[in-house]
Amino acid sequence: MISVIIPVYNEAESIAHDIDSVHKAFEGTGLVYELLVIDDASTDGSGDAARAKGVRVITHKRNKGVGGARKTGIMEAKYDIVATTDGDGTYPNHEMPGLARLVGEYDMVVGARTGSKVYTSWIRWLPKYLIRQLAAYLTRHEIPDLNSGLRVFKKDVALKYFYLLPDSHSWESTITLSFLFNNHPVKFVPVDYYKRLGGKSSFTPFRDTYNYISLVIRTVMYFNPLRIFIPLTIVSAALSAAKCAFDICAYSHLSQTGMMMLIFTFNVVMIGLLADLVVVSTRKRA
Repeated sequence: MISVIIPVYNEAESIAHDIDSVHKAFEGTGLVYELLVIDDASTDGSGDAARAKGVRVITHKRNKGVGGARKTGIMEAKYDIVATTDGDGTYPNHEMPGLARLVGEYDMVVGARTGSKVYTSWIRWLPKYLIRQLAAYLTRHEIPDLNSGLRVFKKDVALKYFYLLPDSHSWESTITLSFLFNNHPVKFVPVDYYKRLGGKSSFTPFRDTYNYISLVIRTVMYFNPLRIFIPLTIVSAALSAAKCAFDICAYSHLSQTGMMMLIFTFNVVMIGLLADLVVVSTRKRA
């Protein structure tokens, strides 16, 4: 039994297509499902277009963002397995039943946009690639797609990390990192990705790239701060040692700059150990 969530914001041109594709995907599968459309304060009649298809629509009085819409859907979902997609016609919703059947063996199954037909925007590709590589290093997991909107997961596991999940586009990245950091089994399945059928994306390259990076670092600090502090300590210690060696060779004593660099390195080590102690203590209490 699956709750399917589709957040929409000014996507009246495409929401009917996605609703139909979800219904068609589940026909003849024997899977019980409900379909929820979260109208995130659209001004183009997206909510009415969804209601015309006979599905349940929940309307936000003000725009909260795609992450906020997904969180509303999760809270309103009546089944223990939740699937999310977008309302712009970009995701292959016919893959959803296959992803859902993997839940049980995995806590989350992500439709990774690495299939044979993937529409990409060069403006988004580079920053997302760099962020994905950073996330893969910090989590020590291979991550083919960090922020895919097509995924199926266990509701009770997702609710554990609601306090971390933002209302913005970073929602997908944050829930992926939360599951990986806490050793929940996550499966990435290659899927296609299409060009938008209508509407305008709310993604802004500079603001959302900054938010993605901030979210990755903040999530790492919540779960494994030493992945940040150990490399920072190594770099700082190497620079401090080089500066101190230069000072002794050139001046026969340490300079103020060299002393400040040593103090900085010591502070980094102490803050890193303290952050790790807080995380370990919090996990033990949890």
